[in-house]
Formats: sequence, C-alpha cells, structure tokens
Amino acid sequence: MRVLILEDEPIIAIDLEDIVTSGHADVECVLAASIAGARRHIEDGVDFALLDINIGHDRNRSYGIAADLMERATPFCFVSSADGSVPTAFANVPFVSKPFRPAQILNALPPAA
Repeated sequence: MRVLILEDEPIIAIDLEDIVTSGHADVECVLAASIAGARRHIEDGVDFALLDINIGHDRNRSYGIAADLMERATPFCFVSSADGSVPTAFANVPFVSKPFRPAQILNALPPAA
C-alpha cells in the first residue's frame, strides 16, 4: 500500500511515516511538503493519504488535494491542528487533531495497512 503524507513540518512528517510503516513491510510512504508535491504523488498513484490542512508559510489549504482524492475514490484522513471545521464536502472524512497519539493514526488507516 502506498500512503501519501502531506505535511510541511519535517519532524511531524517523519513521525507519521514511522507510525504508518511500523510493523508493516508492505506499506510505502511518500512525503510531500507542498501542494504541488502532493499532486505529483497522486498522479503516480496512492492508496491512502494523511493530509495536514494548512501547508507552507502562506498556509495554503489542502482541500484541493482532498477533492482530487475524493474524485479518485482514494481514502484519506486530515491530520491537523486546524480547528476541525472543514468544508461540507469533507464532513465525513476522518479528522485527527494534532498533537496526536500513534494509535489515532493507526486507527485512521484502512484495514489493508
């Protein structure tokens, strides 16, 4: 399974990668720190994504990436310190608040992970 992690804070991205791959030899994580980077990985194909909402110094939002994933029927979860209010289109998407516990991330992953 290929998991996209869209996170602009390197330490958090590495932490998420460690959590997701821990004990799962069949999981590959691809990291993106920008919207453009995430789009490239989506074009290459991903099976699941963990998305921070506010990306970069200008605080771009990842909702466009989320919409692309929905269009492709690719499951994803928001992992963010944002207040949890998301556009109505994403109301049913799982949301893990930062700071998070590893179990929260593991519970958000699809069963195949």
